[in-house]
Amino acid sequence: MSIHDETRLKRLSFRAWRRGFREADLILGPFVDTHARDLTPEALDALEDLLGHPDQDLYAWIVEREAPPEGVDLAILTAIRQFRDTVHKLPGAVRGG
Repeated sequence: MSIHDETRLKRLSFRAWRRGFREADLILGPFVDTHARDLTPEALDALEDLLGHPDQDLYAWIVEREAPPEGVDLAILTAIRQFRDTVHKLPGAVRGG
């Protein structure tokens, strides 16, 4: 993995853990830390785009309170939702950051 890839992953992790909305942090942070290295460059692009949305909207899409707008990558959102359903089963160190 190149230095550019490492930098990108670190930025994604930072953005995922520091949303300013703790409920979103506790889903997105562990998701990125657990799965980002395995994502394709296209999926990483989709994740970066998703993280660009406002916290409240993004969290509503993750917990399926609201449908995401057209243009949101549903594959990455589905992966985050599946992770959300398992995150409560992970050890505390993974959940807590």
